[in-house]
Amino acid sequence: AYLHLCSNNTIEGTQFWEFPDTGNVPLIADMSSDIASRRLDFKKFSLIYAGAQKNLGPAGVTLVVIRDDFLAKGKKGLPTMLSYKTYADNKSLYNTPPVFGVYIMKLVLEWIKSKGGLLGVEKLNAAKKDLLYSAIDAAPDFYKGTADKDSRSWMNVTMRLPNEDLENKFIDAAKKEGLLGIKGHRSVGGIRFSIYNAVSLEDIQKTVDFMGKFRKSV
Repeated sequence: AYLHLCSNNTIEGTQFWEFPDTGNVPLIADMSSDIASRRLDFKKFSLIYAGAQKNLGPAGVTLVVIRDDFLAKGKKGLPTMLSYKTYADNKSLYNTPPVFGVYIMKLVLEWIKSKGGLLGVEKLNAAKKDLLYSAIDAAPDFYKGTADKDSRSWMNVTMRLPNEDLENKFIDAAKKEGLLGIKGHRSVGGIRFSIYNAVSLEDIQKTVDFMGKFRKSV
């Protein structure tokens, strides 16, 4: 038995900021959308896996962090390509790796280090989310956050406008300002700002300025 969770919900805009104490039950986390965005106590987890495509590099590379004792308990007889032990025993070189993607990940990790490591990136992401959520909360009659404040994601900021017509106008006007890809997931609608590590504080300030201008224009 184990407990599996997803640390950040990109659709709903929610995120775990405290992880449960599972005692002797292994804790496994999919951190594809918030890995390397903050400091983390790895000792809490038996297994962490994350696709690189949000914060670490291009699609096609997956990072796996697994405890040796948990790895040793893996089910015997699994297909070779479905066993983490295959990759651990062969230093991730059992077959030809996605070399370019791994190289890009190296460059991204060097960039993170240049920003002060995870502490520096965490401070930057905190400033970004504070600026954006403050703009939403300052106009509750027009912009309404969809996630509970104690569960808000630092990576995916979601909100609604008074009606879908205004949301569509907001998206169209944003495109003219160079703000792209802000339409909410098709299953929930609304607006979603994905502010991963590569998004700068200046980008967020531009977004906030646009939000104020748009609200006054309608």
